[in-house]
Amino acid sequence: MSIWASPNQENSQESGASLQIYCQDGEKYNLIQAGFHVSPSLYHNKDIRFFTYWTKDLKSRGCYNSQCTGFVPASGAELVPGQAIAPPSIYGKQDHYIRLSVNKDPHSGDWVIYRHDLEKPSFLGHFPEELCLGTTRIQAATGFVNYLKNAHGPPMGSGNFPNDDDKKSAYFRRVKFYNSKGQAFDPFNTQMVRLVDRPDCYNVDDFLLEFKEGYSFHYGGPSGCIG
Repeated sequence: MSIWASPNQENSQESGASLQIYCQDGEKYNLIQAGFHVSPSLYHNKDIRFFTYWTKDLKSRGCYNSQCTGFVPASGAELVPGQAIAPPSIYGKQDHYIRLSVNKDPHSGDWVIYRHDLEKPSFLGHFPEELCLGTTRIQAATGFVNYLKNAHGPPMGSGNFPNDDDKKSAYFRRVKFYNSKGQAFDPFNTQMVRLVDRPDCYNVDDFLLEFKEGYSFHYGGPSGCIG
């Protein structure tokens, strides 16, 4: 996922991108999540930070990073929850990205997170199996924003609507899935659902196979969305 700053974001706003896993446990949906965001209310600055998040019930308030028992960082991990990330992408000049994976370990049952843009895959840590029990119903790669009701929303991604220019539009690329044996594969026959809840403010383009970049999509939108 590409990394973008949000220097003009207000303290009550959040903007980021993440990988999300939703597990159905009876009538409840549990969520585990890992990605990058700008959240001034959480960190008291506007740095881009790696984050983890989980909730046992989507109707309940969840837990970021190490605010409570949940995600377990690996010893000597290349990224730890709450760590600042630099440099960001520079609009029209250079895109920067970090490759993450979240999948269920076939042996332990835990949900493991790896970083893949270094010389070799780096184990970052895991969510214990009990945090996302039940049937995996939704796997999502998403850009998101959060802000107060009836206030002006922050930018998503680069602050621009999606286009084909990686230096001007936020993206997910080289998207892969994992099977029950922990093996990665291209989603050439996997149904992907395009979901945009505020198309007047933010958008996402189609999920396509790009030459050398694998299965990819762009997303984002400017600040100023109301409601």
